[in-house]
Amino acid sequence: MYWISKAIHRFIRFKRRVAIVLAVVGPGIITLVADNDAGGISTYAVTGSKYGFNLLWIFIFLIPAAYFIQEMTVRLGAVTKRGHAEAIFDSFGPFWGWFSLFDLAIVNWLTLITEYIGMIAAMELFAIPPIITFVLVTLLLIGITVTGSYWTFEKITLLFCGFNLVYIPAALWAMKLPDAPGWDQVLKGFYAPSFPGGFSGDLIFFIMANIGTTITGWQIFFQQSAVVDKGLETHDVNFGRIDTLVGAILTGVVAIFIIITTAAAFHYHNPPIVISDAKQTAEALVPLFPYGRGELAKRLFAIGLFDAGFLGALCISLTTSWSVGEVFGWAHSLNRRVKEAPWFYFIYIFGLVSAGAITLIPGAPLIIITMFVQVIAVTLLPSALIFLGFLLNDKELMGQYTNTRLQNFVNWSIIIIIFIMATIFALTVLFPEMFNVSPGAGL
Repeated sequence: MYWISKAIHRFIRFKRRVAIVLAVVGPGIITLVADNDAGGISTYAVTGSKYGFNLLWIFIFLIPAAYFIQEMTVRLGAVTKRGHAEAIFDSFGPFWGWFSLFDLAIVNWLTLITEYIGMIAAMELFAIPPIITFVLVTLLLIGITVTGSYWTFEKITLLFCGFNLVYIPAALWAMKLPDAPGWDQVLKGFYAPSFPGGFSGDLIFFIMANIGTTITGWQIFFQQSAVVDKGLETHDVNFGRIDTLVGAILTGVVAIFIIITTAAAFHYHNPPIVISDAKQTAEALVPLFPYGRGELAKRLFAIGLFDAGFLGALCISLTTSWSVGEVFGWAHSLNRRVKEAPWFYFIYIFGLVSAGAITLIPGAPLIIITMFVQVIAVTLLPSALIFLGFLLNDKELMGQYTNTRLQNFVNWSIIIIIFIMATIFALTVLFPEMFNVSPGAGL
């Protein structure tokens, strides 16, 4: 009887813990899965087609880096009960506060354009005109947020996160193509990559683009605001870490499978197939797969691309609204109705409409915008990480939740590596002869 009673007690405790985890889960998964946005899908797709499996090793570093960075926002939000923009203003003053907000707003708006590019491209594969996609998507994005409930927003968004997994079957099918190498070659991409062209500006561009689409500044602002809006407390921090870890693993796994798909289908194809974006990827898959799987692979890729753009647009536009509301002291919560927080929803809607309208301009260089936004994001990332690091080392602010030595080492290592990569990339643009590349390499 004693053992039975003990087993029942452990089961009840386990059930309670699972219930708490499920209640806390949300901000981490949404933030990190949404980071595989439309621009990210195109970046991963082109990366696989151009370099095969040889850039997969990046994710050995990017997955833990994404976790370490986002875990800090969980602690910061739970302890301070303030969003990241407000925390910067309070701790560093108006100058740096405005600098960070302006930086965030510009990069977010540019990134939002790439989300609409992806969604429109995905729907064109189903023969839906851009203007129809723009209108319907914008209305749907508005409808999700005006419910007056953070929990409703979170449940709907987590549902969309599940569609990110459609790239896994596409990769498994691609690896069965006649010209595709074996899985042993995939593994070599993690520990023994090969770069026949050497350390070129082209390679640097793609490494930075992959970093920039996996670790971004808006994630820091979004997850911290989501933690505050959801009402997480310090006793929820450990469960928030689990949520963030799951999100980091999911975003890395999906990115890896996208690269595997395009590498197997295009890079190792005889002859190699050159692609420039995710839409072209979906179209090029059709003739490669037997038994009608090509059309299904195309549709899966299109669904994944649309879902990625949709999640990105939802989270990025909310990030700007939350941050601006924090700075100006306006009501800025998804738990408020439109009448209670008019400026919060106005900024959200204005961002969507203005960014989406850019994609409807005839002749707009959409592919160039998509790739360069990722690079711009990574060059501006160190400033966001520096603010985050200083805030997490403020003992008066954070108390027992300040950074450990390991967390500081990881944070500053990421800052230094990104700063070095950004500097080298700038040199390749200004002095291309140093790296034996031509201007515009990587596009």
